[in-house]
Amino acid sequence: MRTAPTIPLHTRSSPPSEASTSGRSDLDRLVTEIRNCAVCTAALPLGPRPLLHVSLRSRILIASQAPGTKAHLAGRSFADASGDRLRVWLGVTSEEFYDTSRFAIVPMGLCYPGRNPLGGDNPPRPECAPLWRERLLALLPEVRLTLLVGSYAQNHVLGPGRVTDRVRAFRSFLPRYFPLPHPSWRTGAWERRSPWFAEDVLPALREHVADAFSR
Repeated sequence: MRTAPTIPLHTRSSPPSEASTSGRSDLDRLVTEIRNCAVCTAALPLGPRPLLHVSLRSRILIASQAPGTKAHLAGRSFADASGDRLRVWLGVTSEEFYDTSRFAIVPMGLCYPGRNPLGGDNPPRPECAPLWRERLLALLPEVRLTLLVGSYAQNHVLGPGRVTDRVRAFRSFLPRYFPLPHPSWRTGAWERRSPWFAEDVLPALREHVADAFSR
């Protein structure tokens, strides 16, 4: 298996306080533990390769589904066409997107789950979120906004529901959450059938993203 490239966890411009140093150590230890996880090895066709991008300074949390094949091979979340689409929605560059002082990326399943025989990828492994998610989010104190990307993230946080209904009613979940569809190639047809997404949702999304960075 290929070794994952080193991904910077933290960015800082001022000397760390004692509290921030302690928090950084806790986060580093947990991330190391996560990246060594082998709980689902037998169920993962390409083996375990947990992907996450976090720092103590992350302002926006992207709660997504699970890495795809290209992301798994690259060792970087959203390293594919879905990432290109998501970055267009957010109105950010690739450099901004992978700046962990801006965005934390924590999928519901941290490893590529394999292909579904009926099409698309398998659901995120059910062991993953209960094992790691709450512990990890407790160490991200600066998150101002969580983007719930796709049905798995939305159902985990909000309970069962329809993605389209939630995206259309995004204002009812603010200021804490902003639900979005999964930015796969299939969403292109959905966007064409849903002009309100570009007209109403995307401008508000970009406004709230900018606001989270300014506070």
